[in-house]
Amino acid sequence: MIGTSGSTMGTTPDKILFVHNGATSFVRTDLALLRERYQVTELFFRERRIDPIRLLRLVSSHDLLFGWFASWHTFLPLLFARLLHKPALLVVGGYDLANMPEIGYGHQRGGIKKYVSRWTMQLATTLITNADYSREEAYRNAGIPKERVNVIYHGVADCFGTGSAWTRSPAALTVGNVEASNLWRKGHEPFVRAAAALPEVEFTLAGAWRDGAIAHLRKIAPPNVTFTGWLDDAALLDCYRRSAVYVQASAHEGFGLSLAEAMLAGCVPVVTRSGALPEVVGEAGIYLASNEPQAIAEGIQTALQAGEQLGRQARERVLQTFPLQKRKEALHRLVDQALSLPSAVPSAQA
Repeated sequence: MIGTSGSTMGTTPDKILFVHNGATSFVRTDLALLRERYQVTELFFRERRIDPIRLLRLVSSHDLLFGWFASWHTFLPLLFARLLHKPALLVVGGYDLANMPEIGYGHQRGGIKKYVSRWTMQLATTLITNADYSREEAYRNAGIPKERVNVIYHGVADCFGTGSAWTRSPAALTVGNVEASNLWRKGHEPFVRAAAALPEVEFTLAGAWRDGAIAHLRKIAPPNVTFTGWLDDAALLDCYRRSAVYVQASAHEGFGLSLAEAMLAGCVPVVTRSGALPEVVGEAGIYLASNEPQAIAEGIQTALQAGEQLGRQARERVLQTFPLQKRKEALHRLVDQALSLPSAVPSAQA
């Protein structure tokens, strides 16, 4: 085994069962990073139906369980890991930790989801989150001691290089699935309404259309707003390259990966102070007074005036603070430490 004892030529890598319920870019990234060192089996729960016998056999046949988010899809796998004395790492931060009844968001608002997420976190040997904000949220909303939570920022691969020179027309971009829950959580509605105050600026909302929210946004959108629908990776990267400004007018963010990607492309970030957004942006962006349309329009104007210098500062911040290598090394270190534990009991912060 590789574990903490180090690797040996010809030995069998430690076996990880990787559990998730959505193949988002950050989940795929962690899966790839772990596969660089370990033998990983992916368990993708596309629906809530679970075969407990098959699941028990899977957990039993692996050395460690790695899960994304504390919810229905990770509760039973982590319970089996605990019963079998297998170490289990769980990444949390987002819907599972949030308690925002004013926008109808978060497991911690109450009901069975609240208790399932809390029980799941209690079962984990090691907890990981993607920002200091989420560690505070875990303590505040779920009663998880801060020393149990390891903060490892997302890693962002540089797909732009020196080609991200700031030669762009006035354009503002925001990215996210277009659905009713995101109209105010992600700030999509005020972003679209802000376009009326800046008719000379091209506004783009990039993201899959998941429900009837697109009809509502089209109804209120002025002519300078474009809705792209779902984009593949190449098309999305092109959107980042063309946009001078990236707007994240969210009411809650556990990190803001699209924001970090846009900053890496040289976009000037315009953000609220919600959630972990200040941790991502630092001093390399424009902060909104509120997420009202007029405030967003004023923030975009300020960002356009700041121009290339602030865009370069934003890119440099992501390169220095959120490199992919740093996340890989931290994940490997925590996995090795968990594998060295005598039994699956909650560990202190690494």
